[in-house]
Amino acid sequence: MIKADQSLESKMKAIVRDVPDFPKPGILFKDLSPLLKSPELSKAIIKQLVANIAPLKPDALVCLESRGFWFGMPVALELGIPMIPMRKQGKLPYTCISQEYKLEYGTAKIEMHTDALESGWKVVVHDDLLATGGTADAAQKLVQKAGAEVCAFSFLVELEFLNGRDVLKASCPNISSLIQY
Repeated sequence: MIKADQSLESKMKAIVRDVPDFPKPGILFKDLSPLLKSPELSKAIIKQLVANIAPLKPDALVCLESRGFWFGMPVALELGIPMIPMRKQGKLPYTCISQEYKLEYGTAKIEMHTDALESGWKVVVHDDLLATGGTADAAQKLVQKAGAEVCAFSFLVELEFLNGRDVLKASCPNISSLIQY
């Protein structure tokens, strides 16, 4: 995939804010919400995500709750493909399929409507941040349960020291992130 240009990367890194001890002590949280204050930077992020994803010609963009929705919807609109939401258990109103995944402190489930994807579709999974890879891996398994195939993963930020890429690359080596820490 196309790598973000240096100026986009440096602009994003200048705005992403570190929040110590959130959501629990010892975690340095990368807060992406300040990116949303800049319409011009948001447009540049969307343009770069579209450039990364368009050559793959996916049938849909699967976006993970909730920060994956921020840029996922405009990217899907630009590509002319459906944006498929995946949410935490109990948040979607229709019949769902679910996938459990491990957290540091237990397990969680993500869900997707049973009719969200068509069998045989190629999809890109998009989220705001790649950390340990657990959520994205669960999303991939859920896509497979629906009979579709993940052709790529797309992230705004990658925390390289948590090795999430290693979790994903065995099943889908096409992984892009606009900035890395």
